[in-house]
Amino acid sequence: MDLGVRWKLHGDGKVPAPGAVVRPDERLSWPRTFGLGAQHVVAMFGASFVAPVLMGLDPNLAIMMSGVATAIFLLATRGRVPSYLGCSLSFVGVAAVIRAQGGTSATVTGAVLVVGAALFLVGLAVQRFGARIIHAAMPPIVTGAVVMLIGFNLAPVTASTYWPQDQWTALLVMLFTGLAVVCLRGFWSRIAIFLGLVFGYVLSWALDRIFGRIHSVDGSGKVTDHWRLDFSAVGQADWIGLPSFHGPSFEWSAILVALPVVIALVAENAGHVKAVGEMTGDPLDDKLGTAISADGVGSMLSTAVGGPPNTTYSENIGVMAATRVYSTAAYWAAACFALLFGVCPKFGAVVAAIPGGVLGGITVILYGMIGLLGAQIWINAGVDLRNPLNLVPAAAGIIIGVGNVSMEFTDNFSLSGIALGTLVVITGYHALRAFAPAHLKTQQPLLDEGTSSYDEAAGDGRDGRDGGDGTGSGPQRAKS
Repeated sequence: MDLGVRWKLHGDGKVPAPGAVVRPDERLSWPRTFGLGAQHVVAMFGASFVAPVLMGLDPNLAIMMSGVATAIFLLATRGRVPSYLGCSLSFVGVAAVIRAQGGTSATVTGAVLVVGAALFLVGLAVQRFGARIIHAAMPPIVTGAVVMLIGFNLAPVTASTYWPQDQWTALLVMLFTGLAVVCLRGFWSRIAIFLGLVFGYVLSWALDRIFGRIHSVDGSGKVTDHWRLDFSAVGQADWIGLPSFHGPSFEWSAILVALPVVIALVAENAGHVKAVGEMTGDPLDDKLGTAISADGVGSMLSTAVGGPPNTTYSENIGVMAATRVYSTAAYWAAACFALLFGVCPKFGAVVAAIPGGVLGGITVILYGMIGLLGAQIWINAGVDLRNPLNLVPAAAGIIIGVGNVSMEFTDNFSLSGIALGTLVVITGYHALRAFAPAHLKTQQPLLDEGTSSYDEAAGDGRDGRDGGDGTGSGPQRAKS
């Protein structure tokens, strides 16, 4: 059985020829391949640093399990879909809500494990019935609204937890990270979050040397005099050792908060498969279900031992685009590097020492970008918000999600924020669609237009033209 772990040497093994690319089943020389693997690790470091820290989980374990999840993904897709599975930021808001309700790390990972299982089942359904099963239940208006409310629900975390710890550091880090994202080019722009972290470390160290301790709230929420950058735990940490493991705990209230993230993960995977297929020239429609299921399995395995969930990383797509090297051998090398970092507690201590003000500056941009990905889904799909069938459920769900509106059903059961907002968007859209007049309805475009083999419009005479309903005013766009 071909597991995609055999590669033929590309050319002389040094650099791709002008206009050529290194395909997934090819590789450069092993030293260059490991160098590219290290580059992929650096690209994913920024978000993979931040995600477990914001979720209150062990960053060492997060990095280790990202390597394991990447290996599972590469084996499942038989080496056809080059991808790195890093820690998913989509769950940060979920973790914050669960902890605010009194949940522990075990409660967080238990809820997310159930999400991983749901994602695995969605992947199996896509393999069996095709991508239309996703698009029928979650058209772009629904998907975009859910992604948006998940991101913007995080705003109070930045405003009340991180920013107050050191507002001036937060402001400077925000400005530096924004400049890095906008002004840098190629690979450097892809690691802007990582560069923002490095800048924040250096800035915090310098401010401590110049002004001494800061009088503000610390990570526990108490107002004290403390150092911005405290490396005391780094000196005490061992160089080699296993990360801390813990088992999951399952609570219905936490599970219901976490389940809406399945929608965001499906959108991420679909977009990744589309992008990789276009770059490599290999149509990957048949691997969409497998990719989704593999992501679910990787997340289940990670959360079962106390780590965060994983998802495909756009940062690494950027590295492939910049280098024109799509070899899965480089991703295997990256997975090996991640495993090595995972057994270095001193590395985890350095990550855990990220100053609160630094996180404040980075999360202002990061959380906003997560939310605006929902708007990007609407734009790409040509969603028309002038159509009340699209506007009403999205507007109601987003306000509920962002404002943490709560609804109590019994003394022991209530829904609020992300969970309630998602429920309103999904049920509201489909209920309104059932009663809406015909002129407000039309065929919805695919969640990911790259899954064109599932699109039957060309075969039945429909061209996807907009009838004033919200899917664009012209024919369905070709793959861009």
